[in-house]
Amino acid sequence: AMEKSYMSVFLLLVAISSALAKDAGKETKETTTKPKLPQTLSRGWGDQLIWTQTYEEALFRAKHSNKPLMIIHHLDDCPHSQALKKVFAEHKDIQKLAEKFILLNLVYETTDKNLSPDGQYVPRIMFIDPSLTVRADITGRYSNRLYAYEPSDIALLYSNMQKALKLLKTEL
Repeated sequence: AMEKSYMSVFLLLVAISSALAKDAGKETKETTTKPKLPQTLSRGWGDQLIWTQTYEEALFRAKHSNKPLMIIHHLDDCPHSQALKKVFAEHKDIQKLAEKFILLNLVYETTDKNLSPDGQYVPRIMFIDPSLTVRADITGRYSNRLYAYEPSDIALLYSNMQKALKLLKTEL
């Protein structure tokens, strides 16, 4: 009788763990309410947008899709990054326009020096065209941090996104 109850406990554990494994693939309410660990590559910058995972993948996609790449450098514990993310994610026109870009948001620095021409600060947003040229000519309004944007600069960011797309058409 003892062996039988061990067996049924074992089978019960197997059933529970396989059920849990199945559920791990699904997003539950619990995972979506914890903002600390983003479940998607968007990290809150636009969950319905398609984001690339790595800089290399983003460059590859930009080159092969003929779309410009928009890279957002930010940090989870940076209040400026958080403030910009909130405005960016809630800006309907930006979210719509972002669909025309290959998108990447990074919470770490890349080794590519072209992505930090004037320093490694966050948040900074840079554009790279499909020829893999960093658009150093598309900048924000700060002379000391050329690629920085604040929430109040969201209209400028939007027009810079339009500019990145326009330059693409005229130069390729």
